[in-house]
Amino acid sequence: MGAARKRNIGSFWSQHWAVRSDAVSLKYWLACQTSAKTPILKEYKARAGRRVYLIDTNVISEMRKGLRANQGVRSFFELAESEGRGLHISVITVGELRRGLDSIRHRGDEEQARSLETWMSEVLSGSALNVLSIGSDVAQLWGRLRVPNPENELDKLIAATAIIHNLTVATRNVKHFASTGVRTHNPFE
Repeated sequence: MGAARKRNIGSFWSQHWAVRSDAVSLKYWLACQTSAKTPILKEYKARAGRRVYLIDTNVISEMRKGLRANQGVRSFFELAESEGRGLHISVITVGELRRGLDSIRHRGDEEQARSLETWMSEVLSGSALNVLSIGSDVAQLWGRLRVPNPENELDKLIAATAIIHNLTVATRNVKHFASTGVRTHNPFE
């Protein structure tokens, strides 16, 4: 039974790569040496056109301040809404928000934790933001982006998500994304 199972798995992979050979082949993934030279980034940059954004944690967190939020960030969200631009967040951002909330709860500030819990529920249930998951294509690109520069691993995962979905990352941490080739916009400026 073990040998039959191994043949089935091998058959699956050979069929999988044969079917996907027009889009992304195993040979292509293995041939890529650096993120800056990949065809996927060239195509991504060529399709820049109308910007749709992937909102980084520091930008979405700033909006929690309401009228005290940075004017540039407030203007960014107002403009995006008036122009009907798509706004997305990564599941990584959801995890970072959850971590921050639970850190506050862990240190004993239950009132602030409840307030953040309500805010986070509103952000995630609102129709204005689409939460993007991490699929195999994002994971593979993330692995490639980390090879030349392994630091800022979560930001590179957000960058990979933006590249695969042809999005611009709205972030204050533009330097963390510079080596990935992803388009960025700093609404704090």
